[in-house]
Amino acid sequence: MSLLEVKNISMHFGGLAAVSNASFDIKKGEILALIGPNGAGKTTLFNVINGFYNPTKGEVLYKGKRISGLKPHKICERGLARTFQIVKPLQRMSVLDNVIASAFLRANNKNDATAIAEETLRFTGLYEDRDVISKGLPLGKRKRLEIARALATQPDMLLLDESCAGLNPSELNQSIDIIKKIRDRGITILIIEHHMKVIMSISDRIVVLSYGEKIAEGTPAEISNNQLVIEAYLGEAHSA
Repeated sequence: MSLLEVKNISMHFGGLAAVSNASFDIKKGEILALIGPNGAGKTTLFNVINGFYNPTKGEVLYKGKRISGLKPHKICERGLARTFQIVKPLQRMSVLDNVIASAFLRANNKNDATAIAEETLRFTGLYEDRDVISKGLPLGKRKRLEIARALATQPDMLLLDESCAGLNPSELNQSIDIIKKIRDRGITILIIEHHMKVIMSISDRIVVLSYGEKIAEGTPAEISNNQLVIEAYLGEAHSA
């Protein structure tokens, strides 16, 4: 049984179709990548899945139940968390307090929330920075803090929106390791990413969007040899 099912999703803004009739599913424990050129509709689709947008058409099922139309916090309560392309931590709060705030989704008291937060910071390699005010973190650590905040809600599935964008090679390798460790914990991952090194090294399957429509789906090997994908995206990505 699929953990997440995206069924015939369309999202229109006025006369603009940002996503058109997109369908795919994700099995438990899988890493599915969503790729495509800028403006392909990837983040719009994320926003539909996690409740920021109510789709113009279609539905999203999570654990067999419809979640499209629910508010984002209700979807998060059901075990589906996300990160954002533009990271916005609670800037005046410490790294630890940022993660404690997220941990209160499951924790009943401050001690439990702190324990969840500290374990999450160790897992993401941010424990030594726990007392740092978050606005002082460099980009790579802010990206990891974004992942830590999502993980502190103890999700079954994580949506990662360009968590590796802007990272240097060392930070990139660190992020790849963290994503693999997240999957090893049994957390299912849907990821938007432009770094083909990341996509090809971690993905079980890839879905390709172009102009809001799904143009291909398959394993990394199948996608890298798909002529339609090469023309629409991979040629541009490899030359970038």
